[in-house]
Amino acid sequence: MSKRKLNRLVTEKYVDGWDDLRLMTLAGLRCRGVTSTSINSFIRGIGIRWSDSSTIRLDRLEYHIRVELNKMAARTMVVLNPLKVVIASRLYIEQSDFRMKDSKDYYGLAPGKSVLLRYAYPIKCTDVILAEDGETVVEIWAEYDPSKKTKPKGVLHWVAQPSNGVEPLQVEVRLFNILFLSENPADLGNWLADLNPQSKIVIPGAYAVPSLRDSAVGESFQFERLGISWSIRTPRKISWFSTAL
Repeated sequence: MSKRKLNRLVTEKYVDGWDDLRLMTLAGLRCRGVTSTSINSFIRGIGIRWSDSSTIRLDRLEYHIRVELNKMAARTMVVLNPLKVVIASRLYIEQSDFRMKDSKDYYGLAPGKSVLLRYAYPIKCTDVILAEDGETVVEIWAEYDPSKKTKPKGVLHWVAQPSNGVEPLQVEVRLFNILFLSENPADLGNWLADLNPQSKIVIPGAYAVPSLRDSAVGESFQFERLGISWSIRTPRKISWFSTAL
């Protein structure tokens, strides 16, 4: 994309600035937590291109980013849309990991069904607390198998309360996806109409593990199971860019 079009995106505030994580600028890549090693590896991988009309797919860059992140980014767990689960203590799973009705192709939690909490124990849903509308799930009651004899297929990431009555670390997560819906928007006449309305989503009430409280600005991590990388830009505000791992 030309510098003129990039400048229009910035000056007309379609993005948050030259360092917006959705832009393929060096400043934007740096804010993503992308290292110079990843970029250099990508450049070596594509080689020399003599044609100005050649297009390089974004997933080639993402591949080199993933390789580097697997070497230097620690894995951790964050729940974006918390759903409370009560066992002996309280923990939180993703709302999308629970259904009232089970099915053969579903590996999440459901009434009477068991799942494995990653790095922990199998749990079985024993009761469901609904809101006044009779449909919205607000809390799940479960029992756990300390012997680990239960072997469920589903594995869920989770975040626990650090202590009784104390809520987990709350963070704001900003989800960034591709800025345009087309692979090459520069070829379109009305290229601004191709902007992805879901390219940035802000989640103000995500829960993170307590160990992330003291993370330094710019430090990078990988979310367990979600397959997403993120880096801290400001305390308790996490910039998360969608790179499948």
